[in-house]
Amino acid sequence: MSAIFKKISTIRQPGGRPPGAVEVTPEGVLAGALPSAGGPVYAFVALPAGALVPALDASNLRAPDVVSAAIRAALDEVSPRSRSVSLVLPDLLIRVFVLDFDTLPAKAAEALPVLRFRLRKMVPFDVEHAGISYQVLSQTKDECRVLTAIIPGPILAEYEAAVRVAGYEPGAVLSSSLAALETIDSLEAVLTANLSASALTTTIAAGEDLLLYRTLDLAQDPSDRILDIRRGIAVAAAYFEDKLHARPTRLHYAGSEPLADFSAWIGDPDLEVIDFVPRPESGLTTPLRGASLSGVAGALSLHGEQVGVR
Repeated sequence: MSAIFKKISTIRQPGGRPPGAVEVTPEGVLAGALPSAGGPVYAFVALPAGALVPALDASNLRAPDVVSAAIRAALDEVSPRSRSVSLVLPDLLIRVFVLDFDTLPAKAAEALPVLRFRLRKMVPFDVEHAGISYQVLSQTKDECRVLTAIIPGPILAEYEAAVRVAGYEPGAVLSSSLAALETIDSLEAVLTANLSASALTTTIAAGEDLLLYRTLDLAQDPSDRILDIRRGIAVAAAYFEDKLHARPTRLHYAGSEPLADFSAWIGDPDLEVIDFVPRPESGLTTPLRGASLSGVAGALSLHGEQVGVR
């Protein structure tokens, strides 16, 4: 995938992406690490129901000690080479926008207030104390397109504290879908879907541009949830065709449900659904229990890369 996502997908700014990563979801904690030799290793630790409930307007960690213990257990299992790790969070918590400006200051200290002012009416939380990251997608003398990620400050602090209690340091913070995009090595237009228990994120990446990033809250009723998923994919596919003048033939999928079930819910025989990251034949130190590797694998793929601004 294009280098732009290597810079925007983080909220924090270390010198480069750590060689370890952990993704936290209501179902559990997935950790991954790059050993000094060989391919990545992964471990999964399940969470009890209700221990973690993603939300923008309330505390997420209903059992913080349990979540921290799971983070510690998963990361200790894969033994990362550094105490600093990338932290991958549910898409529901990190809002992502492509914003258009006539111009944007080159210095981050001057650009961030401009972005916060623009986002003030676009997100349902305090932007002044939010975690924010941005990357210029394209710039001419008349227009500047900026990819921006923002998360409520208290929510960011809550998850970072859980990692620190576990004995590690959150060196980078990413959304699941932006991290997952890094696993796709293609400059052609790509349609993706990332499914969680409560949300569906669809994206369209084309060359060095992000044409679509849409997170849809899903109904809790199983039948209504499937309808929401079907509509969400149909809208993304139609947008793909409108922008690129061709129907998508392949959908890269990551999520909490089996690929075959997701494909059946979509009900589009002309759209091939494939895994973001297929299950590896080695490197699993525990059973994955259905967890998707895409977010953690994407975070690990950027080890050593410079990342976006705070």
